[in-house]
Amino acid sequence: MTLAGSRDLRRYSRHLLIPEIGLAGQERLASSRALVIGAGGLGAPVLAYLAAAGVGRIGVIDDDVVDESNLQRQILFENADIGRPKAEVSAERLHALNPQIAVDALQLRFDARNARELVRLYDVVIDCSDRFTTRYCASDACSLEGKIEIFAAIFRFDGQVTRFDPTGPCYRCLFPHAPEPGSVPTCAEGGVLGVLPGIVGAWQASEALKALLQIGDPLRGRLLLVDALAARTREVRFERDPECVRCGDRPTLFEPVDAPDEDSTASIPDVAEIAPEELDAILREAVLLDVREPHEAALGLIPGAVHLPASELEARMHELDTAKRYVVACRVGVRSRWAVARLRDAGFKRLAHLQGGLLRYAALDAGFEFF
Repeated sequence: MTLAGSRDLRRYSRHLLIPEIGLAGQERLASSRALVIGAGGLGAPVLAYLAAAGVGRIGVIDDDVVDESNLQRQILFENADIGRPKAEVSAERLHALNPQIAVDALQLRFDARNARELVRLYDVVIDCSDRFTTRYCASDACSLEGKIEIFAAIFRFDGQVTRFDPTGPCYRCLFPHAPEPGSVPTCAEGGVLGVLPGIVGAWQASEALKALLQIGDPLRGRLLLVDALAARTREVRFERDPECVRCGDRPTLFEPVDAPDEDSTASIPDVAEIAPEELDAILREAVLLDVREPHEAALGLIPGAVHLPASELEARMHELDTAKRYVVACRVGVRSRWAVARLRDAGFKRLAHLQGGLLRYAALDAGFEFF
C-alpha cells in the first residue's frame, strides 16, 4: 500500500522525518495488521497509538460492555458509552481519530475455539487482556501460527511488558503454571492507578510498532517491570525453557489451551449459585457473608451482613455458625469462590455463592454507590 498524497504526508510527517521509519516504513505500517485482545485499560492507549501511527487494519476483540468503573482509566470511553459494547465504541473512536485505517470490531471472547483463526489474520498480536485463561491461549495461538505477541499486565502501581516470538521464549516459559483460580486478585478487586495503563500501554504500542517496522532492540527475552509508585523501571531476563510444552525441544501442546479459568461465573460443585437479582429474597432466610478486604469494605457494608475478610477467613472461621445458611460474596466474585471452597472443606454445608459479586448486585440499584 502506498500513501495517498500530500494529506498523508502531512499527517505522518513526524514519522517521515525519522530515518528508521521514513516513507518506506510508513507504507509498511499502512499495509500492516494488528490484533488487540482487550479494549480495557491497556487496550485503550494501545489502540489509540496504533491508529494514530497509521497501522492499516486494527482488530479489537472484547466481549464486554462499558461500565462506569472503567472510566477512571479506559480513556477511549465516556459517560454516554456506559452499557455499550467496548469493541463497537473503540472502532468508532479509532475511525474518528484516523479515518484512513480499517478497524475490525470483534464483539466476542478470545478463547481456544477461535484463537488460531483470529491470530492467523494479523501480523502482530497485542495481548491487553486481564485473564490468565486468555494470556495462555493467546501465547499458544501466536506460537502455533508464527506470530509475534506483545504482552503486558498491570496491578495497582506495577506493570510488566515483554515480547514473545514464535520460536520462544513464550508466556509458558515465563509462567509455566497458571495460579489457582481466585488466588491472585484482579484489578477489579485490587485496583489500579488510573494512569498506569497509559504508561504500560504506550510501551506495548511501541513494541508493536517496532515489530511491524522491524526496527530497534525488542523486549524479546526481557521482562520490563514498571513501578509507578517508586518511579522506577527494571529488567528481568528470561530464556526459552527447553522443557516448555509449547516451544520447548519436545513440545506436547499443539493446540491453544485455556488455562484453569478464574472467571467468577464458573460454577462451584455442590454449591448453589445465586444471581444478584435473587439475593434480596434469599437473605430473608440466609446471612450474607461479605469476604471483601477491609479497604474495600470501608466503602460501605450491607446492613445485616457478616464481614469476615478472605485473608482472615481460616483464622476466624470459628466465629461462623455451621447451622446457618450463608451467601458468600466479595466485590466481583473471585475471592468469594475461594472462600466457599475453604468453608466447604471445613464442613460448612449450607452455602451459596453470589455470582458476579456485590459490584453486580449494586448495579441493580442506583442507591448502592459504595462499590
